[in-house]
Amino acid sequence: MADPQPLLSQLSDHTTDSHHDQQYNKKASMDELIEQTIGKFGWAQVVQAILVSLASIFDSQQAFLSVYTDAEPTWHCLNNCDSSNSNICSLPADSEWTWDGITSKTIVSEWGLECSTAFIRGLPASSHFMGCILGTFFVARLADSSLGRKNMLFISCLVMSITTSITILSNNVWIYSLMRFVTGVGRASIGTCTIVLLMEKVGKGGTLWESWISSSSLLGLYRYRL
Repeated sequence: MADPQPLLSQLSDHTTDSHHDQQYNKKASMDELIEQTIGKFGWAQVVQAILVSLASIFDSQQAFLSVYTDAEPTWHCLNNCDSSNSNICSLPADSEWTWDGITSKTIVSEWGLECSTAFIRGLPASSHFMGCILGTFFVARLADSSLGRKNMLFISCLVMSITTSITILSNNVWIYSLMRFVTGVGRASIGTCTIVLLMEKVGKGGTLWESWISSSSLLGLYRYRL
C-alpha cells in the first residue's frame, strides 16, 4: 500500500508557498512599498509639498499678468474735451488729455495702443495662452519621457523667470508678445508636474493628507477658472 505521507507533504508545501505568495503580493503593493521606503505621510512630506507648491506662484503670476499689464489706464481731460467720454479715440482732434499716473503703467499707455485694433491689444494675452496650448502637447510630455517631473518643473520655472526678465526690455508689442508666447510654452508643464509630485508619494496613512491636497488643488483650479 502506498504511503500517503509524501502527498500530504506536497499539499502542505503548496499551501505554504501560496501563503507566502499572498504575503509577497500584499507587501508588493504600491502603498506598502511607499510606506516601507519613505514612511507614512509626515512632516518631511509636508515640507516637500510646500516646496513643490511654490512653483504655483510662478504659474499664477503669469496667468494673471496680462490683466494688469495690458489694461487701459484711467485718463483725464486737460483742454477742449469731456472726461465723461469713455472712448479716447472719439475725442476732438484739438483736445488735450493725459493718463492718470505714469505713462509706463501698462503697455497701452507706454506704446500708445489706446486706438489700436482689438487684435493688437489682445495679441500679448493670446500669444501667451497659445504658447500654453502648444507647450501642453510638446513640452509637458518630456516630464514623462526623458527629463522627469522634478527636472521639468525646475526648467519651467527657470524659463519663465528668464523670459519674464527679458520681457521688461521689450520696446514694442511684437517683441512683448513673442516673450509672452515663450513664457506660455515654459509654463505648460507646471500644473501637471506639481499635482503629480504632490500626490504620487503618499502611502495608505496619508489618506487625510491626500484629501486635503486634492481639495486645495481643485480649489485653486476653480479660482483660476473664475
